[in-house]
Amino acid sequence: MAKYTEITSVDQWKDVLEQSKEKAVIVFKHSTTCPISAYAYGEFTSFDSPVETYLVKVIEHRAVSNEIENDLGVRHESPQAFLIVDGRAVWNASHRKITNKELTKATGTL
Repeated sequence: MAKYTEITSVDQWKDVLEQSKEKAVIVFKHSTTCPISAYAYGEFTSFDSPVETYLVKVIEHRAVSNEIENDLGVRHESPQAFLIVDGRAVWNASHRKITNKELTKATGTL
């Protein structure tokens, strides 16, 4: 199972965004009430990530989710995953496109 850190504040998100300028990160936006998000969460947590991984619960931490949308310039969807490099989303996927295989492929270019 993949180990991740939960982002619960905008300040913590800003730190993660800054961190991406030194090394790539993956951020997964998760809805705790959605069955499709539960499926994507299973894929995300089974992914053996070569980079730091983070999770945002979009219902519980709406301000963080909104700030991610604003900072990355990618319209909010849930579930949603991002590979962030140098403060930019270089890859993103949503819903059933979030799979272990696609996450592996996205990080394979690093």
